[in-house]
Amino acid sequence: MHRRFTENKLVIASHNPGKVREIAELLRPLGITVVSGSELGLDEPVEDGVTFVANAEIKARAAAAASSLPALADDSGLAVEALGGEPGIYSARWAGPDKDFGLAMRKVEQALAGKDDRRAHFMCALSLCWPAGAGAKAHCETFEGRFDGTLVWPPRGDHGFGYDPMFLPDGYDVTCGEMDPEEKHRISHRALAFRKLMAACFDGA
Repeated sequence: MHRRFTENKLVIASHNPGKVREIAELLRPLGITVVSGSELGLDEPVEDGVTFVANAEIKARAAAAASSLPALADDSGLAVEALGGEPGIYSARWAGPDKDFGLAMRKVEQALAGKDDRRAHFMCALSLCWPAGAGAKAHCETFEGRFDGTLVWPPRGDHGFGYDPMFLPDGYDVTCGEMDPEEKHRISHRALAFRKLMAACFDGA
């Protein structure tokens, strides 16, 4: 039995403005007050998990404990088939300390030099955690979504964020960087994970 969300305020445990904006847009129809971790001045925990699920739960637990509010965290990234799933959970690190995803996309393209297979997918783990009582462990509900496609070069479009401009979703002739944001919100890895979360934890979803 999944725990239902009955509160009216939620922390988005992220300092990435693109992720915060996308998640807030998905939550907007529910009428929930949303605040980001950066707005609350929350520290970013060390993400030392080896999976998207583990890292999402680390971030959500830390934000829930620090804010005493339920917290929703996302851990997501790009997995490239010909690179053995890299950059994977290290997708943000490939962008360097300045979060330069132009640099990250160039690194991916350079790593693919001489390889014919350009298949890739985005993965997202969404973890919703409630603050724990004294001596108790925070309760988390975590869901995953996968979004398949092919990598193109050069990058196209200035919508979205991260690796979106080089990711061409299956069945589309535009990249996520060229796609209308509402369409991306409907079909993305984050949207798929979000629909699972909504069905399990939110009334009226």
